[in-house]
Amino acid sequence: MGTIETKGETGRIRAQLLRPFFMLADLVYPPSCAACGVSTGGHRGLCARCWSEVRFIERPYCEVLGIPFSHDLGPGILSAEAIANPPPFDRLRSAATHEHAVRTLVHGLKYRDRTDLAPMMAGWMLRASDGMVERCDAVIPVPLHRTRMVSRKFNQAAELGRHLARLAGKPLLPATLLRVKRTSQQVGLGVRAREDNVRGAFAVAAGRESDVFGKRIVLVDDVYTTGATVGAATRALRKAGAADITVLTFARALAETI
Repeated sequence: MGTIETKGETGRIRAQLLRPFFMLADLVYPPSCAACGVSTGGHRGLCARCWSEVRFIERPYCEVLGIPFSHDLGPGILSAEAIANPPPFDRLRSAATHEHAVRTLVHGLKYRDRTDLAPMMAGWMLRASDGMVERCDAVIPVPLHRTRMVSRKFNQAAELGRHLARLAGKPLLPATLLRVKRTSQQVGLGVRAREDNVRGAFAVAAGRESDVFGKRIVLVDDVYTTGATVGAATRALRKAGAADITVLTFARALAETI
């Protein structure tokens, strides 16, 4: 009991000592909306207008593809797409639809080096994971090819995975899955072209098969569009013996609710 009280007192003292620095930081960098930049009451949040634009993906939805339903059809219901064309992964979960403020957050992290957004985005993803992160054995981000890493300097999926793993207390394995083929940008490609572009693009690193074999894996990416990229990554993990694979993304391109 004394140890717990000591830790609590240490935390309070630390917070008091750091308070002036936080106040100074707020003066130099005033809290603002993470999406539009308007002044807000705190850091790492959205203003009321941007928050109202966020369309979270919540039940009822397809248990495999996470496509939201307009009506609750009962537990375990699958979408026609999941039945007709089952994906290589076990399930997909995404925090929100890829539009408005959510698209701005994705672009900020991916193209404007806003790595400060990753902790907030990872928190949303943990909530959307349906408990799969807590039950997994490891978190693996979709990797970039080494040449793209040189130009971009960081992998947005790895940033999200890093914070997600920290929040859930799970191992992050950023070097287990490799992108062994340099692919073209997926933006602007059709479904078939996307699949051809990433076919054979991923492999589990030599000597790291034990990271995957028989394990429950959460595969992390920023956006799910057609599923070509995560599908190719999933096949590489399956080949190495992964027992269960949840694809978890921050955003999902979605035309409409079924």
